[in-house]
Amino acid sequence: MSAFASISASVVQGSALGPASYVVTAANLWPGHTGNIIIKYADDTYLVVPAVNDDICDEELKHIQAWADDNNLRMNVAKSKEIIFKPRGARGKSMQLPPPFPNIQSVSKLTALGVVINDRLTSVM
Repeated sequence: MSAFASISASVVQGSALGPASYVVTAANLWPGHTGNIIIKYADDTYLVVPAVNDDICDEELKHIQAWADDNNLRMNVAKSKEIIFKPRGARGKSMQLPPPFPNIQSVSKLTALGVVINDRLTSVM
């Protein structure tokens, strides 16, 4: 007979219950600032911050981190990516996320829900 162990976190990652459990838990996750958008699908979450709000991006990330802490969840910084959309032909300024999330990688393309999106919003092969 195995010894009893207490469970202090949500459903184990990789289980069939994970996405459904996250959907229920994430029902109260909303952006902290007007104009920002949080998109949730199964166990994926996307934060969209328009250029007019780029100065509060770190506050929005802190808001999400606080929500995760309150719900006994962990924001997976290793899987988190930042993409800055740029107009065609423009170089755009190089931006880095301020602390406390300096380890979020900035990329020129990413896959969201099976669709490859690049920073110019052009077709990707």
